[in-house]
Amino acid sequence: MVARAVRLPAVVVVVVVVVGCGKGGTDAGVSAGADAGASAGADAGAGADAGAGAGADAGADVGAFSSVDSGGVCPSGMALVDGDYCTDLELTCKKSWYANWNDKTICEKFVPPSKCVGKLVHKRFCIDEFEYPNKRGERPRVMMKFHEAQAACAAEGKRVCTETEWTTACEGPEHKPYPYGYERDPWACNGDKHYIEPRVTAHDHKGRPIMAFASSRPDVSGPELERLWQGVESGSQPRCVSDYGVYDMPGNADELASSETPDPESQFDNVTTGGPWLYGVRNQCRPKIYTHDEGFAYYYLSTRCCAETDGKPTDPRAPKAIRRHEKWRP
Repeated sequence: MVARAVRLPAVVVVVVVVVGCGKGGTDAGVSAGADAGASAGADAGAGADAGAGAGADAGADVGAFSSVDSGGVCPSGMALVDGDYCTDLELTCKKSWYANWNDKTICEKFVPPSKCVGKLVHKRFCIDEFEYPNKRGERPRVMMKFHEAQAACAAEGKRVCTETEWTTACEGPEHKPYPYGYERDPWACNGDKHYIEPRVTAHDHKGRPIMAFASSRPDVSGPELERLWQGVESGSQPRCVSDYGVYDMPGNADELASSETPDPESQFDNVTTGGPWLYGVRNQCRPKIYTHDEGFAYYYLSTRCCAETDGKPTDPRAPKAIRRHEKWRP
């Protein structure tokens, strides 16, 4: 699954053909040193509770929330997705601008409708309505490494959604670039926030920065995660919902999904999808980032769980792990 690069002409109308899940670059806000930030001697898990807990009290009394009725096909709090994923999607961009700091063209307005020029692959699955922990009124939990996300979903009898499941749930039956339509609206799904530079506490022996938000000390990571937080609580964006009834997909917190894209484009079991709350990044349904390994965690990175329908058992392993015949290790 690769994205075919299209040379942008001088006029504002361009045709973008996206193959598979789309190929993302590096989100800049995401700063130089983003990869090193969470990995340079930092215990991301220790900061996770601080990030999730800050503000969690605001929604703690709300509890699990379900706004869609799957007719018993899915567990409470999960939406049913029964539709087709397009392997090769053609979109025409009518108005765009270039985020030079991120080396990315941002399309503000697409010409409807999308056109599937590839294969339609039918999918039927259950997906959490909100980002983990799937509770309306609570902040999405951030600072989750991929294996931590897998364990969190597995504890509920679920798994981390695959990249094509996530895209299908976001695009809806019409394969829209945004869950709400064809024109980008950062007010519908929390986006366009100005970048806040993370604080560096030290450097390791290779000169890589050690970030305060990823510190193993809660008294260091907690205040820093709160300072960097620009997200909103799950379910607080009534217009940020897909046609399948799934909320908060692009923008707000970025999300981990399981990779289905083979080498060399995707060398890891996970991808990131949806884009964070920052200005000039990939806040669409289809683009993905394939460059972060399974140990990557970040202050705006969350996840979402999926499951099989009709009470069938759900394998918590990632698709690539299944193909490698690896056993599940909780």
